[in-house]
Amino acid sequence: MNNQEIFDRITRGTVEIINSADLSTKLKDSKKCGKPLKVKAGFDPTAPDIHLGHCVLLRKLRQFQDLGHEVFFLIGDFTAQIGDPTGRDQLRSQMSLETIAANAKTYQAQVFKILDEKKTKVVFNSSWLSKLSAQKILELTAFSTVAQMLARADFKKRFETAKEISILEFIYPLMQGFDSVYLESDIELGGSDQKFNLLMGRQLQQSFKQAPQVVIMTPLLEGTDGVKKMSKSLGNYIGINEPPAEILGKVMSISDELMLRYYDVLTERNLAEIKQLHPKEAKLQLGEEIVSQFYSKEKSRQARQEFEKVFSRGDVPKDIIEYRINGPKEKIIDILLKNKLVASKSEGRRLMTQGGVTIDGEKILDEDWQIRTGVVKIGKRRFLRIIA
Repeated sequence: MNNQEIFDRITRGTVEIINSADLSTKLKDSKKCGKPLKVKAGFDPTAPDIHLGHCVLLRKLRQFQDLGHEVFFLIGDFTAQIGDPTGRDQLRSQMSLETIAANAKTYQAQVFKILDEKKTKVVFNSSWLSKLSAQKILELTAFSTVAQMLARADFKKRFETAKEISILEFIYPLMQGFDSVYLESDIELGGSDQKFNLLMGRQLQQSFKQAPQVVIMTPLLEGTDGVKKMSKSLGNYIGINEPPAEILGKVMSISDELMLRYYDVLTERNLAEIKQLHPKEAKLQLGEEIVSQFYSKEKSRQARQEFEKVFSRGDVPKDIIEYRINGPKEKIIDILLKNKLVASKSEGRRLMTQGGVTIDGEKILDEDWQIRTGVVKIGKRRFLRIIA
């Protein structure tokens, strides 16, 4: 692979690079000298599950690994205690150390579905940030100003609307920036919403007489609704630990426009070739490819076959959840929630109101519906067999 091909591969699907000329130089020099670049990306373990939104960044890390560079998967167990103020319009509640540790453990279990475990250096920023003395932290604060912090969009908005901003939140970008100083990173990856924090790394490196890292920003991936950022709390996410059939089914539910965006940032397929396919076939291939990133090709093929069987001919899947009726006072909304077929009661109620919950083809329009046996279909892809 020549220098231009390497550069094109790394920059595909990115939002902004600061700066492209430095990136090109670093890649060329690394290849010429045979010295790998230090590439880092930080993840605060504020939630237990990794979804496709995270995968945009993780896949970019994997590309660097495949090119022979040194990848640091940084778990921000220390910075998670502060809480990233990015995009927040109010103070973030403090997370317990136990929750952070549990989430960090699940991150490590999931991330190697994408990254090469043998080539990944997993580091925890508590191992160096927790050892900073009060004097060292005070010295770090001298490298930034209150005016600089208040120029940040989310802080500026909160300040202008008289919403609280804690001094602790000012510390967060300094801590993230010091991660880059400590690791002496050449390149840092992050979402486009992280620009302020990422640039702080460059600023601190220069203050510590280091060459400033190149910042590569990846897009925030829209969820299955095609509007809002993918998030478990919004119910528009596709989790990498979900069953193959569920992943493929969710991919099939997205719009044709969003499908091309997923192809761009989640695969390396040629977009011109994809546009020549029928939209349904293109979406099926996308679903297969995404499933195969986390499972085997055989599992992805089976997921496609099952989807086509169920949705082309109206069949019911072979292996669906069965639930035995517990009593006449049970409510369908509670059964759906208990079996994780809806993310919340409000989602279940919304689906019922929209006619998206049926039993043997008959619509269930409210949660007071009288429980009976039959096959319940929730939305387009979820099924439950109620038995006596």
